[in-house]
Amino acid sequence: MRQIFLDTETTGLSAAKGHRIIEIGAVEIIDRKLTGNDYQTYLNPERKIDPGSINVHGITNEFISDKPLFKEILKDLLSYISDSEIIMHNAPFDASFLDNEFLLAGMQKKLVDLCSIQDSLVIAREMHPGKRNSLDALCTRYDVDTSSREVHGALIDAKLLANVYLLMTGGQVGFFGDQQSSNDPHESDVTHFDYSKRNIIKVKASKNDLDNHKKYIKKLLKNTN
Repeated sequence: MRQIFLDTETTGLSAAKGHRIIEIGAVEIIDRKLTGNDYQTYLNPERKIDPGSINVHGITNEFISDKPLFKEILKDLLSYISDSEIIMHNAPFDASFLDNEFLLAGMQKKLVDLCSIQDSLVIAREMHPGKRNSLDALCTRYDVDTSSREVHGALIDAKLLANVYLLMTGGQVGFFGDQQSSNDPHESDVTHFDYSKRNIIKVKASKNDLDNHKKYIKKLLKNTN
């Protein structure tokens, strides 16, 4: 299975209000293994970035003034995401921005018409109901190292999301391994994990859980007598 973990940075919070994408970052995983075939680009949104958004991602108007327009990278992006499952955290947000960019570039199709989409936020909420399930909260919960991230960035957040997703859906660890400092996509993507250092997750039953268990055992014994 080919999966693409994708994230965007934007000029503001709403595509419907005219905000645009200024960075796209994506990580490719095939059969739950990092391939090194990442995708990243900055974009000129042809509008100003909200000051509040600059505080989040650190991308300035001056920095993106000479970057390509979305329509100029559209062909490469479509080639990269084709034949894949797209996984995004809070998928409706990123998908709405991509759909808007497609429309502005003269394309009638939406992201869902091109790829299957999975929302990792929905998965996290099902697995951890009632808890904070932002990407930052999940990184803390699954002990994913975020020390290299001073501000939000599309590519680094896509890598963090891929790491969290693998841990959340199958217990796979050591996603980055030695490759975190390597820029060679041809290096081996096999990571050897020292299980002696693996964190053991301990779950303590609540009083309600224990009471329900006792009632179940009592009922079970009664039915078998």
